[in-house]
Amino acid sequence: MVAGDLQRLPEGRGRVRRISQTPPVDHNPPRKSHKKLQVVICVLLVELCERFSFFGIVCNMIIFCTVKLGYDNYLAATVNLCFIGASTLTPVLVGWFAETCLERTKVLYLCALLHFFGTAMLPVVAFPFEDFYIDTHHMTHKLKPLEQQILFYVGLLAAALGIGGIRAVLCPLGAYSLQSYNQHQLLSFFNWFYWLVNLNSMVVFLGIAYIQQSVAQNLGFLIPFTSVLLALIAIHMMRNKLTYKPKKGGSLLTTLGVFLNSSKMCCLHYRHLSGDVASWLDRAKENNGGRYSETDVENVKVLMKLFPLYGLQLLYRACMAQIPSGYYIQTMNSNLHLNNVLLPIAAMNVVSILPLLLLAPLMEFAATCLLSVAKTPLAPAKVITLGHACAALSVLVAGLFELHRKTYPQVEQTLSGKVLHVSSMPCFQLAPQYILLGVAEALVTPACSLISFQLTPSHIRGISLHFLTLSYGGGCFLGALIVQLGYFCSGGNFYPSTLHDGNLERFFFLLASLMAINTLVFWKVSYRYLDLSVRGKAVTSGALTDKLLRYKATLSFYDTVEHLSIDSVL
Repeated sequence: MVAGDLQRLPEGRGRVRRISQTPPVDHNPPRKSHKKLQVVICVLLVELCERFSFFGIVCNMIIFCTVKLGYDNYLAATVNLCFIGASTLTPVLVGWFAETCLERTKVLYLCALLHFFGTAMLPVVAFPFEDFYIDTHHMTHKLKPLEQQILFYVGLLAAALGIGGIRAVLCPLGAYSLQSYNQHQLLSFFNWFYWLVNLNSMVVFLGIAYIQQSVAQNLGFLIPFTSVLLALIAIHMMRNKLTYKPKKGGSLLTTLGVFLNSSKMCCLHYRHLSGDVASWLDRAKENNGGRYSETDVENVKVLMKLFPLYGLQLLYRACMAQIPSGYYIQTMNSNLHLNNVLLPIAAMNVVSILPLLLLAPLMEFAATCLLSVAKTPLAPAKVITLGHACAALSVLVAGLFELHRKTYPQVEQTLSGKVLHVSSMPCFQLAPQYILLGVAEALVTPACSLISFQLTPSHIRGISLHFLTLSYGGGCFLGALIVQLGYFCSGGNFYPSTLHDGNLERFFFLLASLMAINTLVFWKVSYRYLDLSVRGKAVTSGALTDKLLRYKATLSFYDTVEHLSIDSVL
């Protein structure tokens, strides 16, 4: 049928309509473009403010905990890692809460207020009361250590919940329309997405780290508080257009319920006679006596293929967590002076960000050139294996540099008003270990996102990315657990309060050995993720699916489908 033919409506009342392939003319494109630009600017502003508040808390937390609160190195590293892990996990938990319990706009406001409260507590803890609050009897009013710690932990918890809520509700990764992208386009999107995130992080690190350590010291905690105020204003201005409602198609509770119900039914199977099934998860299906529909169980079976990928990211993330913990402590105990200028400790984090900023465009250019000559780029699974090897090598190099650092004589160095005895080795000699971790991050994170997105059906891609996020947050907690075990099992030798008197290099060697084993295991199972050409299919009831697919094919034949998608129907 050609364009311009007439077709009668099914009512048979003589009405006709003209089918045309020409789309309707949009008479208001400037207005729509202007509104879209406003939303984009507002999202970028809120993202920038959220990053400012997050890195404003993280970048110098260890020096604050050790110098101002008197914590040992292992405890300061544990607190920092737990805060990063909680901030990574809360988007998943708050996102589930927003879908099931409260409206997303209300959750956004609630989390923004929690973030505001948490960032307001931190300046109270860090504020130098002895310089400002002296009564008529010339008595200095200081917070008691217990009160200071309570305010500190309450502020961190509220800030972590607030950060998670903003990330979950305000245009998360699933809000981008990626359904029609091919593999190269998806990898390109993830590369540039994380490139922009890290560019933002570099700007924040350079600014906040210098202000907190060199200019305002403890008053630098006012920066997160101020940035949250700006984020609240931006959210209130565009609140109706910033909240993203994801597709329905499963949840973490449903996935966990399928595993528990399958385990329960398997136990009953061994006690009582029942039929055999192809997979132990099939026992959770309703037709086998379980509690869940066939769709839910089949979705979990698809996700099961990705669980090795998620699990093997835990130790990798524990290695990446050394940048704000073990590497930070190493840098803090090295010579930070450059031409009589005291460099901020967190400025070394920029060294780990630079490889990602340089590699992402180069990898994009290389992939485009290979595709132009009909060659296939390196598979994402192989790229992840290479990144894991770089992470293991980075921790190994950190242990070798720690041995080298202790051979230098000690000098005095003033940090946040306290004189510390540190190694005279320049901190820039630690750059190779930072660079290797930056290369690992540039290789691993976009490839993991691509595999998680590509190997799952469209209606459960959100939960697939949630599991990947859980592995990232869990890796931070695993890093904190390894720090605690290393400290207590070695009697404080593996994570000493004074690095010159202990053996921090043994902790790095232990972590490098574990990461090398992790890399070998991933290399063994990587064959599962080499073929990404076949995407997961939606699992629904057969009869209805067939009818809808035939209906879509018929409409497509007559060129009358422009916005209909069978995925949205299913």
